[in-house]
This record gives sequence, structure tokens and C-alpha cells, in this order.
Amino acid sequence: MKTNLLSGVIKGAILGVMTAVIGILLLAGAVKLFVLSEIGIKTANQFIKTIAIFLGCISSLRNDKGLIKGLLLGIVFCVIIHLIFAIIGSFVGAKSFFLDLIFCIIVGIISGIISVNVRQNYDI
Repeated sequence: MKTNLLSGVIKGAILGVMTAVIGILLLAGAVKLFVLSEIGIKTANQFIKTIAIFLGCISSLRNDKGLIKGLLLGIVFCVIIHLIFAIIGSFVGAKSFFLDLIFCIIVGIISGIISVNVRQNYDI
């Protein structure tokens, strides 16, 4: 059971990270083409993370424990994303990381609950 829980979380987090990286690259292209305010960029970035976490949850979480699985997926997603950006030289401070971690956890919990319930009711 623990292996199944962790494999679903890791699979979803990896899919979410891939989705987020693609979204962030598209956002970077849009920033080059259009004038976007700093608030607009931050909002778009949060939207990308929300979609990425939700897609990771909906694609990989099944059966029960959506709250726990979504929470774990949000944590893993956030840590991987921040590691990737730290490697490429875009590390943020501890306060910003923890605020982002809280955001990812909340989105993960909500997405996990929705994903598990949708899959149970509609067998997607």
C-alpha cells in the first residue's frame, strides 16, 4: 500500500513538474513578446503551478486518501521545482520558498480530494 501511495505521488509530481516547466517556458516567451507587469508574471506563475499540480493529481491519484496523497504531491512538486530553479541560478529566499510550499500544499490537498472523488464517481 505504501509503495502504491508513493508511486502515485511521485508519478503525479513528475508529470506536474513537466507541465510546469513547459508552462513557465511559454510564459518566458510571452514575457519576451509582450509587456507584462511583475504582478501579472507572478499571477501567471501561480496559475501554472495550480494547473500543473491539478494535472499531476488527476492523472495519478486513485482510490482513497486524496487529502494525504495531494498534500504529499504538493510538497514533492514544490521541492523539485525549487531545486530545478536553484540549479539554473534562480534560487529564492527561505520566506518565499515556505510561502510557495504552503500554496502548493493547499493546491495539492484540494486537487487530491477532487481527483480521488472524481475518479471514484466516474471511473476515469
